[in-house]
Parts: sequence; C-alpha cells; structure tokens
Amino acid sequence: MTSLKDDSSRYLISTVSKRSGVKSDLVRAWERRYQAVTPTRTEGGHRVYSDLDIARLKLLNEATGQGHSISQIAQLPLDALKKLVANDDTAPAISDNKPKVFNGSRKLIADEYVDKCYSAILAFDAHTLESHFENAIVELGSEIFIEQLLTPLLTLIGDRWRTGELRPVHEHMASAIIRSLTYILRNNAPPVVNAPRMIVSTPIGQLHELGALLAAIIAEFKGWQVTYLGANLPAEEIAAAVKFTNAKAVTISISFSSDDLTIPKEMRRLRKLIGPDIALIVGGRSAGHYEGILDEVGVLKIKNYDHFRLILDQVSAAIEPKLS
Repeated sequence: MTSLKDDSSRYLISTVSKRSGVKSDLVRAWERRYQAVTPTRTEGGHRVYSDLDIARLKLLNEATGQGHSISQIAQLPLDALKKLVANDDTAPAISDNKPKVFNGSRKLIADEYVDKCYSAILAFDAHTLESHFENAIVELGSEIFIEQLLTPLLTLIGDRWRTGELRPVHEHMASAIIRSLTYILRNNAPPVVNAPRMIVSTPIGQLHELGALLAAIIAEFKGWQVTYLGANLPAEEIAAAVKFTNAKAVTISISFSSDDLTIPKEMRRLRKLIGPDIALIVGGRSAGHYEGILDEVGVLKIKNYDHFRLILDQVSAAIEPKLS
C-alpha cells in the first residue's frame, strides 16, 4: 500500500469511516451516486480523503439521521450543512417534492411503494426499482421499509412467481438489488460495549437468504452485535462461529420446505454443538413445516417482527447479568 506519511491531511477510507461514523460502503455510494465528497488518489490508486471530506460526511450522516434525503443535501456547502443540522432558521429550504411522513400515513406510503416497486420488477427495470427502494428507505426509515414495504413485496413476488406472471429471473434481480442496499438499511451506529452477540444464517440446503439478512438488520437495531454468515451453512460451521464470537444467540431462517431429513438432522446437530445455554431462534415462511423438530430441540419460534423484537429483549435480559 502506498505510504501516506508525506501528506498527513489525507486519509484512507477505513480511517474516514471511523472518524465520520459512516460505513465505508456508504461513503463510496454517496461519492458515486451524489458526488457528496471528491477524494483524490494515491500513486497506487487508493482513494484518499481530506479533513474537509470527513467533516462533510459527519454532517451528512447527522442530517440524514434527521430525515433529510441525501440526494437533496449531498452537495450543500459545509456552512449550509451545519445550519441544517442545527435547525438554523437561515438554513436553505430543502424541498424534494415528497410527502411528509407522519405515523398515520406511513402504511399508505409503503403500500404505494409496493405497487411502484412491483411494476418496476414486472418491467424488469432494475434502475427504477433501485431508485424506488432508496427513496422509500429515506421516507420510511429502515425498519418500516423492511416490515411494511419489503416483506409484503417479497410475498407478492412469490405469489406472482407461482402463478406464472413472474419468472425466476425477476425474483433474482429484485433480490440482488435488495442485497446491494444492505449498507443503507443496516444500523450505522456501533454497538454499545458488552452488547450481546448473535450469529445469523440459514441451514445447509436453504439457499434463500433475504429472511436471514432482514432478521440480522432488525437485531442490530435492537442493539445486538450481529455476525451475518449468509446462507447454506452446515451446523458445524454455525457452531464454530458461535465459539469464535462468544455469541449468546443463533437466529436461523428456513424459507423452503421439503420432505427430506436435512433440516431435522441439522437442527438436532446444531443444538448439540452449541449446547442448551445458547438461545436458538428460528423463523422464515417455511419454519412451521418443521414445528415438531423445532419443539424437540427447544427453539424460540418467530411469529412476526414484533414477536422477534420481544424474543430479543427477553434473551438479552436473561443474559445481561452474565455480561456485567
């Protein structure tokens, strides 16, 4: 890596992320899509950022946290951003021609986005779909976006795929875009000291990972330190991750059911490997197909997102004395 000692006012993106509080992927996205910052490059081709860039990113992070759209504020001068964050009356008016979100109207806005997003999927228009997703995240917030837009949209995609209106390639396109937006959905704030740790994955043979990914995001917003492993892992590997991270809970998503014995075998094996003291949480649209084995190994079964949050609170409360 090229040495930066000759220019101490230039920083690599890892340092910028730590100092600004904005994750590296999000820094790159804001730079690429909105020209929020303009880094230079070293002779070796590495992006380097200035103190001014870090200051801008800090303010942009705070302003977006207050509900401002990054697309509308990305190129404001530094002084204007400071006034905006401070709610100064002399700050420039920001108008994005979007409806203001109040508690009573979020469901309506989410429903409208479901229709718009599905139309983009049906037209196989990835650019428009990504734009709808980004705007909806800003308007609704990550958790409302997941619960009231994304979840019903994924159900609709599944239903229309079974009726033949959509092809598998439509679902793959939508899923790829959702995964690419994970850096926006996830909680930017670092977990608190001694935050409980969790492993999230799907068992071997379970290739659909969006349910697990969304569960990981919800757990992060509840204050858990989550290690997300992706899909299709054998029990031995999930258990190894528990050991490496000293996790106190494992969340598993089961989205596909079959008549083979893979899931029962893997769930019994996982429980044996992690022991009885690690909370084993299971959800997903096909989890009910395996209710017998889930009861046998003593899992906490997720009914819905609110129930998942309740489970997380209960597990966290049970392990808190051990962490202190």
